[in-house]
Amino acid sequence: MRSTHILFTVLTVSILYIVAVSNMSCGQIGFPTGGPKDSIAPRLVNASPALNSTQVTGNKITLTFDEYVELKDPQTNVLISPFPKKTPAVDFKLKTVTIKLKDSLLPNTTYSINFGNAIVDINEGNPYKNFTYVFTTGDFIDSFKLEGKVLLAETGKADSTVLALLYRSPDDSAIQKNKPDYVAKLSGDGSFTFKNLPAGNFKIYALKDGDGGKTYNSKKEIFAFADTAITVSEKNEPIILYASALEKETGTAPAKPAPPAKKLVFTLPPGALMQDLLNPFVLGFNNPLKDFDPAKLILRDTNFSPIPATWTIDSSRKKIELAAKWQEAMEYRLIFDTTAVSDSAGNRLAKTDTIRFTTKQQSDYGNVVLRFSNLDLAKKPVLQFVQGDAIMKSYPLTAMEWSNKFINPGEYDIRILYDTNNNGKWDPGDYSKKLQPEKAITLTLKLAVKADWDNERDIKL
Repeated sequence: MRSTHILFTVLTVSILYIVAVSNMSCGQIGFPTGGPKDSIAPRLVNASPALNSTQVTGNKITLTFDEYVELKDPQTNVLISPFPKKTPAVDFKLKTVTIKLKDSLLPNTTYSINFGNAIVDINEGNPYKNFTYVFTTGDFIDSFKLEGKVLLAETGKADSTVLALLYRSPDDSAIQKNKPDYVAKLSGDGSFTFKNLPAGNFKIYALKDGDGGKTYNSKKEIFAFADTAITVSEKNEPIILYASALEKETGTAPAKPAPPAKKLVFTLPPGALMQDLLNPFVLGFNNPLKDFDPAKLILRDTNFSPIPATWTIDSSRKKIELAAKWQEAMEYRLIFDTTAVSDSAGNRLAKTDTIRFTTKQQSDYGNVVLRFSNLDLAKKPVLQFVQGDAIMKSYPLTAMEWSNKFINPGEYDIRILYDTNNNGKWDPGDYSKKLQPEKAITLTLKLAVKADWDNERDIKL
């Protein structure tokens, strides 16, 4: 029995040695694995004063959590209502978040501090989502709420960086001179909610606050307003605001123009040799043109017969367009003499040249039929085909059914613009004139147009 025991021990040790050597030979070094990843958000364990406290008089609030926390960009993410005149001090240390209010507390007023997703744990950054701390200096917590949505008037889409603002003052100039009483952020779809409001009348606005001042002080700021004051009570209808900027942002300063090239050459846009039946033929030049003689540019068809055409030059004088009544699947020749164009330095094209191009045919386009069930024709609707931020085509609508056999293949957003003044373009609002912007609706459906195909849709706005 003793020999058997010894043999078993030797075999066990040998096997363990072989396994260890094998693991080492594979270059694999094992380490103990940790536990599951922390996915639990911080939990509030204590608040001083307590949540929903009444008759609060102090200006310091202390929030204690069950783990170490930090605040992400509190100046942007933390909103206090009523909105303070002086910026409060918001800080964190270990498991504690503190808020020191620098304004004197208003009597009989419910305060709410919305942290959004600013409070996160140290380890994994798990947010305490949409946490709001509420207290009152009075005897009860105000409980009314106001909901709504802000949409960009030009596109019908939302911009979550816009803020909704409430003012107690009935003065129309308050939005330009004073900070709001209440502020609410927008969600991704443009919706907002004001909570813990008192009953009463308010002016409501929306603002994309370019300078952080919470006041409307630039015509380039995206802005919206309601025509009349709203009454906050137990039951409130949702508010919809349409925002616009009276002036477009110009962006960065234009780059210094490059010196003119020593030679004058022309360029063609992509796909120019397959000419669209609905658009002009375009010629681009590397230098601005000083002289342009349309008589020296001759358009001919397959039989070399001259074709009537109209030439226009753009404001940069670097692009000219040729408009003609194009025939399907026709080959054209554009012949231009060296003396047809010249730049400011007197440069001309190196030689007389001929451009050959062919027009598309109807089968290259899609036939689109749209049937509307609730379109308000009195508001002068305009159908817009949109790709990205660019409006590719616009068509005024005069009936509940619209069709067109010449739509270029591709995927489009469909937008309805209510061109109420019937000037053929979208117009922004003007607060100084109490003029609301023209409104547009971008439909949720995307229209994929196929060539030589009937593309039909029934649309309910």
